[in-house]
Amino acid sequence: MKNILFIGLILITSTIAAQQNVEFVKDNFKDDKAGLKEAVKYMEAGDNTRLQGEYFYRFALNNYLKANDFNPNNAELNYKIGESYLYSNYKLKAIPYLEKALKLNPAIDSKIRLLLGRAYHLNLEFDKAITEYNTYLRTLSGEEEIIMVEKKIDECKYGKELVKSPIRVKIQNLGGEVNTPESEYRPLINADESVLLFTSTRATGLSGDKINPASGGYFEDVYMSVKEDGKWTAAQNIGKPINSEANDALSGFSVDGQKCIVYIGKPGDMGDLYESELNGKIWSKPDHMNKNINTNSNESSAWYSPDGRTVYFVSNRPGGYGGRDIYKSTLDDKDKWGEAVNLGPTINTEFDEKGVFLHPDGRTLYFSSEGHNTMGGFDIFKAVFDEESKEWSKPTNLGYPLNTADDDAYFVLSGSGKHGYYSSYSSNGFGEIDILMVTFLGPEKIMTLANEDNLLASNAAPVKETFIAEAIEIEEAQLTILKGIVTDAKTNDPLEATIELVDNEKNVVIATFKSNSASGKYLVSLPAGKNYGIAVKKENYLFHSENFDIPVTSAFQEIEKDVALNSIAVGSKIVLKNIFFDLSKATLRPESIAELERLKKLLQDIPTLKIEISGHTDSRGSAASNQSLSERRAKAVVDYLVKAGVAANRLTFKGYGEEQPIAANDTEENMQLNRRTEFKVMGK
Repeated sequence: MKNILFIGLILITSTIAAQQNVEFVKDNFKDDKAGLKEAVKYMEAGDNTRLQGEYFYRFALNNYLKANDFNPNNAELNYKIGESYLYSNYKLKAIPYLEKALKLNPAIDSKIRLLLGRAYHLNLEFDKAITEYNTYLRTLSGEEEIIMVEKKIDECKYGKELVKSPIRVKIQNLGGEVNTPESEYRPLINADESVLLFTSTRATGLSGDKINPASGGYFEDVYMSVKEDGKWTAAQNIGKPINSEANDALSGFSVDGQKCIVYIGKPGDMGDLYESELNGKIWSKPDHMNKNINTNSNESSAWYSPDGRTVYFVSNRPGGYGGRDIYKSTLDDKDKWGEAVNLGPTINTEFDEKGVFLHPDGRTLYFSSEGHNTMGGFDIFKAVFDEESKEWSKPTNLGYPLNTADDDAYFVLSGSGKHGYYSSYSSNGFGEIDILMVTFLGPEKIMTLANEDNLLASNAAPVKETFIAEAIEIEEAQLTILKGIVTDAKTNDPLEATIELVDNEKNVVIATFKSNSASGKYLVSLPAGKNYGIAVKKENYLFHSENFDIPVTSAFQEIEKDVALNSIAVGSKIVLKNIFFDLSKATLRPESIAELERLKKLLQDIPTLKIEISGHTDSRGSAASNQSLSERRAKAVVDYLVKAGVAANRLTFKGYGEEQPIAANDTEENMQLNRRTEFKVMGK
């Protein structure tokens, strides 16, 4: 019995000793002075790295861990390891070190409760985090820090609610064609997900293997990947003039991928926004945006509206609602960026907003915020603009697991609304920050998901349990994506052409785009609820017109329409698809004006041009009535042009009735094709 008590006493004494703080002094390591000396050197090296700033804490870990191998029971060292892990992409590894530091010496540092609360918070252990935050809160007297800690407690409470009702998503890493052991972030896509641009600190940039002294990593460059057969190709550096030997980061993208906004930070300033256009395969030299956009403050992320005439951007200029707010600027009559307008307190908060993105539907805004209802750091929010009230809806949190207890930012969404792209730290990724794709799953596919395999629970660790995810209604984008290739009708060579987008009811040009000079590709976003006229124009060619009347209830669709432009030659003809008449009448409707004016301008630009306007019908009705109707409609177009100043001797009209169909008269769609107005070049 005495022996048992003696052994128990030894075990208790050993346990207490193991929990005692062991300092790096000679008396504690009399038998290994050389090991002590080496461990102290590792400690000092780690301390010197940390002196460079919080960003460098992660780089101190290697030395600290070597020192910890020698002496794992030092409170200060465990504290520094834990704190350093919180600045790495392995944040959850901080927990055991901070717990041990607290156990070895509860008074090691006044911030240990805050850091441990942060670590629990990131691990979604919200109740533990709240306990630590409250303990730390009782030691504070400064109002600003009290507000900060109270907000973190609120984040934990809101996080508990979000985790109870996860959204159904699948999150995938884009893989080694895009991601590397270095950081990839700020993904930008065009509307049909065919082009991906992003920023990376990989060693293959224009600066080579030079190290950025400000960050300790490689300099930033912009890279591009394109989707072929459903897969992303190996990313390529897009080269000069956007990239240089210094830091170059991409900020925003146009809906067709032909224009981008670049953030450039130069020595001595806070960083400004620049624009660049894709001419064939070459990006133009970035052009500095004007003083209404750029100020002495910091302007960072930005995004174009679908028509390219408004830019939404983030700035910390004076007069806002918080540190960084979202503003917008619209091109004026001289195509200069107008005065910046704050989006107001519905969107902006007393905290920071960043990572602004406007969906191609032109009315749905995505952004990240530290304000509103977040579950930790920056969360991604959505707000919708109401055309009638001219106000933004209250921002809604996109939910867990897309949002986590860490920072979630720079989210972009495909035109269809099915896929989102963003960047995140991932302990099982390719390196530091990786680019991920999230697929929003519809309610019709309720399935059992193992979160560890399919759902990103946090930037550092997935949730382990398996559960039936609650179905949510996925809002399909009310949007049409029109895309194709513009070519020469005879040679099939790609052409750079101007593409005008017209609101036929208002008779105004909404936007102007260009097809790419190297590939001939174009892409136009058509939000639902308008009657659109599309005109494809190029000098020395007849223009090509299309009409898309898209109801407000129309679902998302992609339409591919290749356009072969005919040169202006005798015998060339085109269909005027935006000429409209009242039913069974020859009365031109107001929606026809834009097309008629386009035709008038062509005749004014080429004063020797002589044309025939012809009318055509489907086969319904008698041949005689169809002949009469088609002729009267052709004459109505000629009368408009003559009244507008075109000489009558340059114009002829003829009705062909149902004699020249271009499709079988067997469906409503085909008969609509046959009901048309054409013009034909009769002389130059």
